[in-house]
Amino acid sequence: MTAGVAWITGASSGIGAALAVELAGHGWQVAVSGRDAERLAAVRARAPAAIHPFALDVTDADANVTVAADIERRLGPIDRAVFNAGVGSGFSVDRFDAADVRERMHVNYGGAVNGIGAVLPAMRARGRGQIALTASVAGFRGLPDGAPYCASKAAMIALAEGLALDLAPRGIDVRVITPGFVRTPLTDKNRFPMPFIIEPDDAARRIRRGLDGRGFEITFPKRLSYVLKTLQRLPYALYFPLIRRIAGGRS
Repeated sequence: MTAGVAWITGASSGIGAALAVELAGHGWQVAVSGRDAERLAAVRARAPAAIHPFALDVTDADANVTVAADIERRLGPIDRAVFNAGVGSGFSVDRFDAADVRERMHVNYGGAVNGIGAVLPAMRARGRGQIALTASVAGFRGLPDGAPYCASKAAMIALAEGLALDLAPRGIDVRVITPGFVRTPLTDKNRFPMPFIIEPDDAARRIRRGLDGRGFEITFPKRLSYVLKTLQRLPYALYFPLIRRIAGGRS
């Protein structure tokens, strides 16, 4: 895909910030969004001629529409939109909080839906564009201590699959990104082993190459995603006992 204007949400740190710098280094003008204006300014400082901050709460549907219009007015048509905002993977069923569970879905899934709603009309009118949703390998199956996070990411995978089928005939390319463990403020909170963890800059390079390529799913590291995809195919009678054993009886 020829470099143009990209919009990345959840871009104040981690994968989103690294991807903004990566795209800027390959000729893109990059709009970055997040709630923290100071952190967005720090991301902009890494490539000030190419990165442009637009503060945003992704859970506000109207604000998404306003920001998308502002980006197009200032930078030009949005050619690539990466909806990357996400919150917390930690969860304990012993402290089940329905509001907290809803919040994961509201930010992770709902934030992406709001972003899609903001860019899709203009992309459809132009007959071109690319939309990418950052899900996770955690969306492949339910995992111990991760039910709300897994649910939100599984929803994003299914949304991307359906939209890819619906929008390809209209000239709009839809991708799903399913990372494994990446060293970010989100994973810094984890208190369990994270196999094959990679750095954000490495993740950003893989994502950029994937978005420029042809495949629907951008998944990495392959050693982890292939293991989880194998588990995805197991019947419940095998999956549940195996995961309980791996988790040390926690599930």
